[in-house]
Amino acid sequence: MNHNKYLNILIIIISLQLLSCKDDNGTDPKPDDIPTYPGYKLVWNDEFNGTSVDDAKWEYEVNGAGGGNNELQYYTDRKENSWVKDGRLNIAALQEEYTGPDGKRYYTSARMRTLKKGDWKYGRFEIRAKLPYGKGLWPAIWMLPTDWVYGGWPASGEIDIMELLGDNVRSVYGTLHFGGVPPANVHSGNMYTLPGGDFASQFHVFWLDWEETEMRWYVDGVQYATIKDWYSVGNSYPAPFDQRFHLILNVAVGGNWPGNPDTTSVFPQYMQVDYVRVYQKTN
Repeated sequence: MNHNKYLNILIIIISLQLLSCKDDNGTDPKPDDIPTYPGYKLVWNDEFNGTSVDDAKWEYEVNGAGGGNNELQYYTDRKENSWVKDGRLNIAALQEEYTGPDGKRYYTSARMRTLKKGDWKYGRFEIRAKLPYGKGLWPAIWMLPTDWVYGGWPASGEIDIMELLGDNVRSVYGTLHFGGVPPANVHSGNMYTLPGGDFASQFHVFWLDWEETEMRWYVDGVQYATIKDWYSVGNSYPAPFDQRFHLILNVAVGGNWPGNPDTTSVFPQYMQVDYVRVYQKTN
């Protein structure tokens, strides 16, 4: 028996198995271990390891109302617009004619939230995702108040962990919205641009540390924004960010900020979410 021959075959088989664990773009395989952080405990997470969206953790917002930004999509709860496969949540923005109670739209997508299923005051929010691209695409990972204690948007606040405009896939935004209802609303934040690569072809980790009087934004462990000052017409500082908020994942199409798709936009587009993890301080 030629032992060297069989050893070489075994090495080739193992190598092929390792390569099969890579993402379709050849980047890092899906991490299996949930990290621990000194002084924090994991209080909520979704690793998307099942075969369907976990309705104990997520609910769908179904509407074609435009999100208050003149967006073009109809958000649905159909499997065509969102599904779980191979350990990842997929949200698909499609170009199609769709009619619902809010009328006819020519794009569909999904918007999912943890309202009354995951609500937190303060914490560390960590999300690993790969984002869509193209003019008019607007993926977001963000938070809204659960109880709206201080009044309508954004007097009760809004926390944007990540937003991207699809015609610039190297940059993301972290932002707070606060103050009073329009036109008394204000916002504060910063933009982060990758030194190389982009957010559409590789997975990246988006991270927010939310404390009583400070918020910090990170991409892949790089801190790019810190905000300590905000206010609400509804109460004194640290309002409005002293109440419970819930998470939202969505891909919008068009609207006031990104503009509408044009002839360069390609559909379908996908936001893939590898995991969502929420930690809180042990004390």
